[in-house]
Amino acid sequence: MATNVYFSQKVRSEQNLYEDIVIESLKMYGQDVYYLPRTIVSKDTILNEDIESNFDDAYIIEMYIANVEGFDGDQNLLSRFGVEIRDQANFIVSRRRWEQYIGSSYAQDLEYVRPMEGDLIYLPLSGSLFEVRFVEHESPFYQISNLPTYTLQCELFEYSGETINTGISELDNINAYISQQTTIILNNGNGINFNEYEDVRQEIAGEPGEFITGRVTDYTAVDSTTSRLIITDWATTNGKVVEFQVDGSKIVGLESGAEWDVVNVYGIEDDPSQNQFVNDDQARNQEIEVVADGIIDFSESNPFGEIGD
Repeated sequence: MATNVYFSQKVRSEQNLYEDIVIESLKMYGQDVYYLPRTIVSKDTILNEDIESNFDDAYIIEMYIANVEGFDGDQNLLSRFGVEIRDQANFIVSRRRWEQYIGSSYAQDLEYVRPMEGDLIYLPLSGSLFEVRFVEHESPFYQISNLPTYTLQCELFEYSGETINTGISELDNINAYISQQTTIILNNGNGINFNEYEDVRQEIAGEPGEFITGRVTDYTAVDSTTSRLIITDWATTNGKVVEFQVDGSKIVGLESGAEWDVVNVYGIEDDPSQNQFVNDDQARNQEIEVVADGIIDFSESNPFGEIGD
């Protein structure tokens, strides 16, 4: 038997009222968070994995934390690699608010105008950065035939070389804190200082038009002619593994216009304190790098054969 034609749950005015009440509740009981959409720079089409990702935008929006008694997950776990924090949280966000303030700003394909797995959420309340692992779009389940919210199932973000460059210092400082850094000594500059968090580049020797790029996390004048630059997120435009070079070409600040000669680039072998995850007391990259240099010849361009050597 068909349902009663005189009653309907699909009254648009009632759906709008219900959604307005949900949005008002989120504004009253939720938290302001930053939503960082992921930009995939390169992708492995065989394994369907992102090789390199950036986070260049951040949008502030209200979300409700469904975990009222604390974060879920394994929380603090002691493993063979040290202490791991595996907090998980569920964030509830209004579908209408997300589409208005975030989806319409960066989504190009209408099929994907929703929160996506791999995006990040920064919670200022705890100073935590969460990664969206799954988006539940049918909870609560069709109340008055409507789906007003998304539930974002998230866990703490595990950094693996991604670039966070949103222009918001509170977020960009996270990248500077957790990423590997290298120290460069400069002199013979043009008198212009580098800006904090600006992008810099140096042309690769013998390869015109190809550059090694990075981002400034700190700039200090040692004396009247010498300065110290701390760089993170360095990469090359041609994909080769090359570090900043002492070869006569200058490091150029793309925002400030500063141009300086490179005097020295500190590697782990030269000074273990100058090239590491300087803010991580448990980082062992110095020890691993020094030991590995005695086992593997990293100067070998083709360790599996003689072709192309």
